[in-house]
Amino acid sequence: MKKILHIFLTLGVMTGLSSCEKYLDINTDPSNPQVAEASAILPPVLAQMVRGHVFDSRFTGRYVQYWGLNSALDSWERHGYISGSDNGGEMWRSHYWSVGKNIDLIIEDATPKKQFDYVGAAKAIRAWTWQTTTDVHGEMILKQAWEPNRYVFEYDSQEDVYKEVVRLATEAIQDLSNTETIPALRRGDAVYNGDVTKWTKFAYAVLARNAHNLTNKASYNPDKVIEYVDKSFTSNADNFSVSHAGSNSLDGNFYGPLRGNLTTTVPGAFTIGLLDGTTFAGVVDPRLPIMFAASPDGVYRGVQATFGDPNNAAGNVRRIPLLWGNLPGTTAPTAGRWIYRDNAPYQLATYAELQFIKAEAALKKNNPTLALEAYKKGIEAHMDFVGVAAADKAKYMTSTAVAQTAGTLKLSDVMLQKYIALYAIGAMETWVDMRRHKYSSDVYTGFTLPTGTRLFPDNNGKPVYRMRPRYNSEYVWNRKSLDIIGGNNPDYHTYEIWFVKP
Repeated sequence: MKKILHIFLTLGVMTGLSSCEKYLDINTDPSNPQVAEASAILPPVLAQMVRGHVFDSRFTGRYVQYWGLNSALDSWERHGYISGSDNGGEMWRSHYWSVGKNIDLIIEDATPKKQFDYVGAAKAIRAWTWQTTTDVHGEMILKQAWEPNRYVFEYDSQEDVYKEVVRLATEAIQDLSNTETIPALRRGDAVYNGDVTKWTKFAYAVLARNAHNLTNKASYNPDKVIEYVDKSFTSNADNFSVSHAGSNSLDGNFYGPLRGNLTTTVPGAFTIGLLDGTTFAGVVDPRLPIMFAASPDGVYRGVQATFGDPNNAAGNVRRIPLLWGNLPGTTAPTAGRWIYRDNAPYQLATYAELQFIKAEAALKKNNPTLALEAYKKGIEAHMDFVGVAAADKAKYMTSTAVAQTAGTLKLSDVMLQKYIALYAIGAMETWVDMRRHKYSSDVYTGFTLPTGTRLFPDNNGKPVYRMRPRYNSEYVWNRKSLDIIGGNNPDYHTYEIWFVKP
């Protein structure tokens, strides 16, 4: 937690100089603000939400076999981790530091001004960072988070963190509907342009994820999940999309050519199999040529987890850079396909995902008719997001790849289509789903875990269920607290996370 401590040391120095306030006033530049306003803090907070999510998705994407590396026996594909590295700790860093206390600063600035729209948005963001981070790591520092003058921080249960998400999201909804608000959120809001209705829908999206992740618990309430989904996004226009200017590597989309990320990353064979007709009885998905690049011979190929890319030497490269090329009539930053443009927005929550959540909840409620409706809406929404032509979408929706009746709809139908819809931008949420279903090949048809020597050596034959906390804060500065939860054990990353357990 060293980074957190630095924040409070700075605040402590500022407090200690308060007695010299009059002297310091003569050195104050009246042209520059001395207190950061909410409108100035919010944009970088939004950017850091994306950074935390997408940087860790590099590794959760390998756990769920969205993609793999050219080289064989990658530690993440083996359901392992990199010792002594911050890889896999970016959401932790984002939640506690780069978003961290900035949320409090927004609330402290906005509350006396009665800008409750900022207050509500800030609480919704913090609810999202708690939810997303605990879903990756499990136990977190909740009660002592951001407490000054501390060198040791004690972990709290994931159950407590889940309750905190509900509290914050509920308060966010109340603040966003406060009739005494003096509207101001439009300044600095690069997602919804100050639309409190859409921010409210986002808060309900967080609540829907929170409630739905508990499918293995006796307390799971499908009616409550469906209620939250119905109060959330109603179309792709409501998606939580963080925009990118795409003018340089600093403001460019993570997946765009300016940043040049994932140059050795290749789609996973399981993913390609869902779209090329392998899994769905010969039906080729119209999303395939938009989301992926074919090999020189026109065949779409993916790598089997832990085996690397044996065809690379033969020239059958189908890596992400092949999606960066100019399409007809496009130039930078709009060049590239689908999410692989420099100015492409990054989606942190989507209408399609929520419809699949509703479909699964409806199946558990034994309402297959409602489930079928939501399932089809989810597929159609993702096809629209990808940019599938109307005729191709209509043809696919009546094919054997899509369940046509309530009586034939299965859980695997819902989860496989959700897996496709969350490709790349939803790798973190897909990992939540796979762990909820214990990586079941009955749910994820054709999915196989690495076994034997292909599995990470510290796993003792078990798949991964959590990422370790961030190395440079927890393992360097907070190691004694990790002992209490088993965090220093070699196989800690295989411990089933709370929401997985009955």
